[in-house]
Amino acid sequence: MDTTVLRLLDGSKAYVHAVIDNFSRRILTFRVGATVDVGNAIAVLMDAVRNATAKETTGTQSPPMLMVDGGIENFNTRVDEMIASGLLRRVLAQTEVSFSNSLIEAFWRTMKHQWLFLNTLDSVAPVRRHVTFYVTAHNSEIPHAAFRGQTPDEVYFGTGADIPDRLATAKKEALAARLAANRGASCANCSGRSSPAKSAPDPARAAAA
Repeated sequence: MDTTVLRLLDGSKAYVHAVIDNFSRRILTFRVGATVDVGNAIAVLMDAVRNATAKETTGTQSPPMLMVDGGIENFNTRVDEMIASGLLRRVLAQTEVSFSNSLIEAFWRTMKHQWLFLNTLDSVAPVRRHVTFYVTAHNSEIPHAAFRGQTPDEVYFGTGADIPDRLATAKKEALAARLAANRGASCANCSGRSSPAKSAPDPARAAAA
């Protein structure tokens, strides 16, 4: 989980909270607010817990691991109470584990520079609308290079296992068709032109050599 801040045209700010699944890169849930509201952090965590499936560990279900940075939105009384309830297991990135929060940071960077900053952000309402649009596209429409053409949704739900092989086959067929088209391409001038005859060697040049 992480929070990013957007400065709006009137000088105010919008705060986007989101939870990403590190395995599939799918955005599990998000909230957009006008203030730093711990309630938004709790809301995205509850949504993520409801939608996530706990993995089997030695016959018992283990709570999902939540990786966070040291921000106040991640370490406060309400989040601490939620962690204490056993719904989640919280770890501090680059402290309790060697990994960083780079996946969600990469998502923020891409969303901002490839979509949000191209639009007019003059209030929280358009920010919420544009974030909703981009999250939907990121999850279900944009192929991810790390998954050889699968979208985060297809990896998360396990519905795209055949896509890498299909894309690889289509690539080979496209390359073969392109090679055949290039080899078969000719114009009227080229097709009617005979090969030039070899000229006789120049005696003077031959003697000089």
